[in-house]
Amino acid sequence: MKTAYFDCFAGISGDMVIGALIDAGLNFAFIEKTAEGLGLSGFKISTEKILKNGISGTSFKVHASEEQPHRRLSDITDIIMRSGLHESVKDHSIRIFNKIAEAEARIHVKSIEEIHFHEIGAVDSIIDICCAAAVIHEMKIQKIVSSPLNTGRGFVKTAHGQLPVPAPATAEILKGIPLYSTDTNAELTTPTGAAIIAHYAKSYTSMPEITINSIGYGAGSRNLDIPNLLRVYIGETAALEGVLSDEVMEIETSIDDMNPEFYSYLFNILFDDGALDVALIPVFMKKNRPGHILKVITHPEKSESVISRIFTETSTSGVRITNTSRRILARKTVQVETPYGRVNVKIHEMNGETVTISPEYEECRILAAENDVPLKKVYNSAFQEANKII
Repeated sequence: MKTAYFDCFAGISGDMVIGALIDAGLNFAFIEKTAEGLGLSGFKISTEKILKNGISGTSFKVHASEEQPHRRLSDITDIIMRSGLHESVKDHSIRIFNKIAEAEARIHVKSIEEIHFHEIGAVDSIIDICCAAAVIHEMKIQKIVSSPLNTGRGFVKTAHGQLPVPAPATAEILKGIPLYSTDTNAELTTPTGAAIIAHYAKSYTSMPEITINSIGYGAGSRNLDIPNLLRVYIGETAALEGVLSDEVMEIETSIDDMNPEFYSYLFNILFDDGALDVALIPVFMKKNRPGHILKVITHPEKSESVISRIFTETSTSGVRITNTSRRILARKTVQVETPYGRVNVKIHEMNGETVTISPEYEECRILAAENDVPLKKVYNSAFQEANKII
């Protein structure tokens, strides 16, 4: 599978995305043709090789020769729909702009159509977003993965005055995405860059296992204490049909002074709070005291309720949190008839083949008790019936 990995150690912006992909081997003539096809006026584009802290990268710039109007979402949508872009590129571009509009609307407590795009509505942002979508389509990139994003810090000057970094709209766009900030006093991740990567990236993690074919560096305009570059690796990753991926949080704590009878109750309410998995690992702690490591996996949006529950229901005084990614087998559920009653069975598949068959434990347990038969008889019966229909 053709994959692009964006290494955002100095953040991300729209022009840096274009610069990095040009640097990775895209013909600049394609960008020129795409920009001309938008039907806009009063601009020209350029590219050049420059050094950032001794590293060569490609700078992509849009030069506006006349003042551009403030546009609404409907104006930008109309520009894109009237353009000569591929239909798929139009769709991705409009969805990226909708993402920005929704963020701006929440920040300013207005409807999407009331929002006036200022910097985002300018010709350079329209070209950045549409050309990024066109380039990803042209290069036949099937999957995009990103590192966590460096947002920078400090303040940035906008049409609304001085705003904190990340700008409110940027922060809104990046909800649920792992971020960090270094000592670099600058806006490193812009709203345009944030919207592009938030739209395309499937996960935010360290580099996946990838066979690299090309590497590109997109240069930012400022000189910083770090190389102001966006690095992109383009290559091939193994494609496993039916294997999904998502981002989760792993929350763990070590406990050696709690009544172990409480854990059964804790497990149940953690699942009610949104835990995806809960594990208890026996360990020896300081002074050879026997204890346990409680490990909980949950989606980021459920993490606060899970953490709160751990604090209130256990004796711990602190938890450790790790953002991580996982691979998940595609699943479907079938209902089978057994001599003891109906049972739902989970079927996991990969590359078109069944790899696991899992009857629902609780349903099997209830039927075993109702029929006064061993649990394993009900479970095996459900397994065999499911195996007949897959």
